[in-house]
Amino acid sequence: MKKISMLLLVALVFSCVSKKKYVALEEEKGQIESELTKTKVANEELEAKFQAIQTRVDSYNSKISSLKEDIGTLTKENNSKLDVIDNGTVISNDAKVKMRATLAKVDPAKLSQAKTLKDSMNLAVAHNLEKTMQATSLKEDEDIAVNINETVVMISISDKMLFNSGSYQVSSKANKILQKLADVINSEESLEVMVEGHTDSRGINTEKISDNWDLSVLRATSVVRKLQNKFKVAPEKMIAAGRSSFQPLTDNKTPKSRARNRRTRIVILPNIDKFFALMGSSNEEI
Repeated sequence: MKKISMLLLVALVFSCVSKKKYVALEEEKGQIESELTKTKVANEELEAKFQAIQTRVDSYNSKISSLKEDIGTLTKENNSKLDVIDNGTVISNDAKVKMRATLAKVDPAKLSQAKTLKDSMNLAVAHNLEKTMQATSLKEDEDIAVNINETVVMISISDKMLFNSGSYQVSSKANKILQKLADVINSEESLEVMVEGHTDSRGINTEKISDNWDLSVLRATSVVRKLQNKFKVAPEKMIAAGRSSFQPLTDNKTPKSRARNRRTRIVILPNIDKFFALMGSSNEEI
């Protein structure tokens, strides 16, 4: 009987201990679940806050990008803003920057004489043209005269190098000099060319040529066609003009003076817009 009672007592004790442990474990489980729930809620709140912050960051970045684009646009507009100088020529801030880079290579003595923006532009253009001419094989002699006057290059060629007497057809002997001229013209995209025909004062009247106006114009257009068709000079860069006998270099009293007045003058000048657009890229070594 005593043994049975002892066994019941032991069973009861173990039963009580197991129940307490179970209750404790249940309580611990409840606490863990509660903490987990709190952690999930906190995590969700943090994620929501992070998303809100990320949205604000994205918004700020978008605004910054937009501002950068606006600044870039304003800078570009400012750089392309045009100033009008006293002779009516316009120049942008970009062109001014490139012009200053060229002027840094100009003889300081010449540069000191530039008093206005127009003077500076002339110096920059003249410097470029001089370098272009020096880079070619076109040399002066008694039949060729080369003169650079500010922004214009004037090349005067005796008619005996281009035409037979009284003719407006370019002779084959002119190919060498015209090739050299084409090399000059094609060396720089910004250059434009006027080809002028000049005659002496003696009258002419043939089946195809009415007078010296006709002869001078026909000679100019013949040279232009030759430069275009044989030497690949762009036609849009050229102008043909006739001066007849009204701009003589000297009097027409002797055969020698008349021969001097019979000439074709090539006037090379830069297209200012193209010149400054190309100055910073095409002429880095000048």
